Amino acid sequence: MPLTRITFVVAMDRNRGIGKANQLPWRLPEDLAHFKRTTIGHTLIMGRKTFDSIGKPLPNRRNIVVTRDPSWRHAGVETANSPQQACALAQGAAEAFIIGGAELFTQTLALADRMVVTEIHAEFDCDTFFPEIDSDQWKEIERQDYHSATSGLAFAIVIYERIR
Repeated sequence: MPLTRITFVVAMDRNRGIGKANQLPWRLPEDLAHFKRTTIGHTLIMGRKTFDSIGKPLPNRRNIVVTRDPSWRHAGVETANSPQQACALAQGAAEAFIIGGAELFTQTLALADRMVVTEIHAEFDCDTFFPEIDSDQWKEIERQDYHSATSGLAFAIVIYERIR
């Protein structure tokens, strides 16, 4: 069985901010639509706080939640007690997407093969941040620039691959 490709999907501001008070600090419907198109039909791995901020399993996707609480359960969700266990549960899928939060991104950075990053060209009041993207470890392979008609925000969707 081939190894599952581990891909991060994240939106961040200029300062690598990804959230405030467990919520997205911006409104960018185009990015949410991109997230849905990218992840539909695939496995999602997320931390419990990220799941709580969403509030329900995302439809048409396998949802795996990493939590330290062995009694935590939610209908339609598989649980793992570590990032490594979550990635092991995802084995056999062509690709698994890690969607946050910050602690999970940090814990799984060494396991990731690819990143799909929405870079928002603005700064927001954030209390949660994405790890630094090390140019010795990651190579930008694609960039598409956009301007949101709804929010007025400029952003880019950037794909990085790990340098092997």
